[in-house]
This record gives sequence, C-alpha cells and structure tokens, in this order.
Amino acid sequence: MQVILLKDVKGLGKAGQMVKASDGYARNFLFPKKLAMEATDANIALLEKQKKQIEAQRAMDIQVAEEMRGKIESAKPLKLVSKAGDNGKLFGAITAQDIADAFKKEYLVEIDKKKIVLDSPIKNLGPAEVMVKLYQDITAKLKLEVVQE
Repeated sequence: MQVILLKDVKGLGKAGQMVKASDGYARNFLFPKKLAMEATDANIALLEKQKKQIEAQRAMDIQVAEEMRGKIESAKPLKLVSKAGDNGKLFGAITAQDIADAFKKEYLVEIDKKKIVLDSPIKNLGPAEVMVKLYQDITAKLKLEVVQE
C-alpha cells in the first residue's frame, strides 16, 4: 500500500515522502497514530500544494535573513556598558542574553539569544565580534564595543 508520511518514521522514511508499507502495518500502526495517510489522488494533490507553500515560505525566510544580515553587518558597533577594573577586565561577563537585550533596545528588533554564537562570555573591554545565526546557512557578524560604566 502506498502511504504519505505525515511524520518521520524510523526505518520507513521522512515526513512528506510517499513510501510503500504493508497493508497491516499501515492500517494498524501508521493510520491510528496519525503518522501517515493513504496515498490517494486527492491526498497527493494536497501534499504537492503543501510542498509549494513550504518552499514559498522558505524563500521568504531566506530573503528576510539576507536583509537582516545586511542591516547587522552595515550597522555601527553595538555599545555594551559594563563595570570593569583598572586593567580592563570586566566584573562579571557579557553573555548572549546581554547582547540580545542590547540589540533589541538599540534596533527594536528581537534576536533569540540561542542564535548568538559565543565561544565564551566576553570578559574584557574593547571591540569584539560575535556570529548571529539568522537561518540555516546564513550568519552575520555583529560588531560590539564594550565600554566601562
């Protein structure tokens, strides 16, 4: 029996694929658990329509990420104010959450802290650069300037 997978099924295939499954497996396991649906002409047409919508959404997301990358990389360095000692070491550290909050305050655009790539928290005054993951393969370099309070 031909079925269209609605979710990933280990050993059978990924969501959106049309695969062949035995009649008993499909009727007793896949259909009741809403893991698949029968591959009728109407369901195949629906699948194709959904794939086109997903591709259109993906193209739009890529375009938005590219625009965001341009804005981030052309912007002036983001200033972060922190307390520091005489030798330029910070009391504490600048984390991804601090960067996300400062970015939102400065540019009125929210960036998820999980998308900011920091090898380790920033612990010194001066310029710094961090990577921001905007989409799957699209990243931007965000310039920072850590200044003393």
